[in-house]
Amino acid sequence: MGSLSIWHWIIVLVVVLLLFGRGKLSELMGDAAKGIKAFKKGMADDEAPPAKPAEPVRSLDHQASVDAERTKVG
Repeated sequence: MGSLSIWHWIIVLVVVLLLFGRGKLSELMGDAAKGIKAFKKGMADDEAPPAKPAEPVRSLDHQASVDAERTKVG
């Protein structure tokens, strides 16, 4: 009673094929494989170092801009 015989597995397989159909089952497995490949690619992208470091942030001197505007006006 604890284990299933080969006949039980064959009946389960037939029921699954009847419910999902042969095309749906292969489609489902193909989608699962694509998902696994995308996951592995995403994990590999996370481990790779960035290709080019970002440029340093440039700051603007606002006081110089204000002084330049004042000399133009008056």
